[in-house]
Amino acid sequence: MIPKDLVAASTKPIILSILSKGENYGYEIIRQVYELSDQSLNWTDGMLYPVLHRLENQGLIKSVWRITESGRKRKYYSLKSEGKTALSTEHKNWNMVNSVLNRLWEESPCLT
Repeated sequence: MIPKDLVAASTKPIILSILSKGENYGYEIIRQVYELSDQSLNWTDGMLYPVLHRLENQGLIKSVWRITESGRKRKYYSLKSEGKTALSTEHKNWNMVNSVLNRLWEESPCLT
């Protein structure tokens, strides 16, 4: 199981990355995260929607209500230009942290 603090730290870049591929809605975001993580990240509505609302309040994403083919209302989220800039920053930050960890772990006798 992945620790909650690591999951929390990764939600913003994961959501921005998913939305960089196009408009999406909550349940589908949860499903994609679950599949992309090989069923290791099992997000819930209660975890996702506060993050989506925070990203929207920060001006990184926007939402619009749409009627689906079945007649249900569904809220779709998309990336704003500010979100693209934030995603670029997140990408650089995560690559740097990953690089440091990889260097340390290559040299660690405990991991061989």
